[in-house]
Amino acid sequence: MPKNTRPAEQISAEQAAVEQNLVDTVVASFNNTEDPRLQQIMQALTRNLHNFIREVRLTEDEWNAGIGFLTAAGNITDDKRQEFVLLSDVLGASMQTIAINNQAYKGATEATVFGPFFVDDAPEIPIGGDIAGGAAGQPCWIEGTVTDTDGRPVPGARIEVWEADEDGFYDVQYGDQRVAGRAHLFADGAGNYAFWGLTPTPYPIPYDGPVGKMLEATHRSPVRASHLHFMVTAAGLRTLVTHIFVEGDPQIEIGDSVFGVKDSLIKSFIQQPAGTSGPDGRNLGEQGWSRTRFDIVLAPGQP
Repeated sequence: MPKNTRPAEQISAEQAAVEQNLVDTVVASFNNTEDPRLQQIMQALTRNLHNFIREVRLTEDEWNAGIGFLTAAGNITDDKRQEFVLLSDVLGASMQTIAINNQAYKGATEATVFGPFFVDDAPEIPIGGDIAGGAAGQPCWIEGTVTDTDGRPVPGARIEVWEADEDGFYDVQYGDQRVAGRAHLFADGAGNYAFWGLTPTPYPIPYDGPVGKMLEATHRSPVRASHLHFMVTAAGLRTLVTHIFVEGDPQIEIGDSVFGVKDSLIKSFIQQPAGTSGPDGRNLGEQGWSRTRFDIVLAPGQP
């Protein structure tokens, strides 16, 4: 038997009835909820929570440890860090919610996790602009088109992009109010877009808090596969939240800590020789750079 595993307990029919009666009573307490969807959610949550407690025969010490974990997650959360989103991510709850709400549709680009580091009001750049803002890393040229599932261009689509620097940190993690590695731009009249960013590199999610301690205790890596975030919006079409990942990144095989990788989102980041000019004529001196293409297909919005 594995260490610290509690043996299955045989409970009497009388004890099982006591436990089931409590479940039924708590579920029934929501019967007068006026909003039928809220009632459904609360009653399902109650049943599943009680089933979990009964299945593992949760001890009072373990219950207290769980409350302490949630309290610590709340205490470390602020306007720059959302530990509960991080918890949802590493448990796969974020990806499961995304899967349910972004069902496959006629070749539309697949969605993946939002992550905890999106910031509203990122600066606007023109097509061909640079989102790096001084962040460290290898320059990367990203280009593509935005179309609907019938292949029609989506002019004016808003494209939000954000990423970590080569040291694995987002701008908001530095605490000095810098804005780097993020921006938004708009597709042109033919649905085309292009910008300079950084070649993505692997990095660990924040692991100095309760979620990190949980990963350590369960021998799970906190490292995310190399990626670049996108959020694309356009009138009448489904908002897309996604990443692109770097083909050949070993972390893809090891495992992404938040389960966000999808095969369709793995892209070739082609290395360019030092001294080669960028597609827009940019002189990169003796610095090497990379380029990739990501054609975005948006599904129809809700009627």
